[in-house]
Amino acid sequence: MMLFAQLSDVHLDLGDRAAGRASRIAAHLDGLPLDAVLVTGDIADHGEPAEYEQARKVLASRHPLLVCPGNHDARGPFREVLLGEPPGDGPVNRMHRVAGAVFLMCDSTVPGEAHGYLDDETLAWLDRNLAENRDGPAFVCFHHPPVALGAPYADEIRQFGEERLARVIERHPQVVAVLCGHAHTAAATTFAGRPLLVAPGAASTLTFPPRGAEAVDRGAPPGMAIHLLDDEGRLTTHYRTV
Repeated sequence: MMLFAQLSDVHLDLGDRAAGRASRIAAHLDGLPLDAVLVTGDIADHGEPAEYEQARKVLASRHPLLVCPGNHDARGPFREVLLGEPPGDGPVNRMHRVAGAVFLMCDSTVPGEAHGYLDDETLAWLDRNLAENRDGPAFVCFHHPPVALGAPYADEIRQFGEERLARVIERHPQVVAVLCGHAHTAAATTFAGRPLLVAPGAASTLTFPPRGAEAVDRGAPPGMAIHLLDDEGRLTTHYRTV
């Protein structure tokens, strides 16, 4: 059995509001017997180095912390400050093996744009790592949902070129689910024959159905997803707020 958490869209901006909401989630998760904590993008609000310094403190966890960037993040500072690596402009793609499962944290960002797209380098990296790790369950993770969710504001800036990703996933039966964020709403659908699970926003919540200028609710409590993979390979997801 494997238990892991997913949060997304914390939008740390050096202010108290976003940091307080993310800290509430982090404190709650530290009390759970988790194998890992995933953060699927938009960790910083403006991609500034100081915001990633804040993230290192706010998101610090006793559990393995697996991250990927979102459209509000900047690859250079993300790498240098959050990951402790040399800065660079290429996609931030990382593979992690945790408790017998493989997590492919993919960079779906398009620098300077709000929408998402997995470039050829990232898709080749994903395909290769899935091919080399067939001995256990795998999770494909990124920021932008590759399908429309029925929420116009989010759908206009979702991940495009998704048919290319679908072909990769279809080649690898060990992929249990696709995990993402970006939409600021807890949602579940399917993609390439697998569950597609969207984490709620930590910083704010998308109203549904969206209500024009009031499409984002900043007062709703911050949320997270708790994913349970049982010994039979069945995935169950619980959405919680704190």
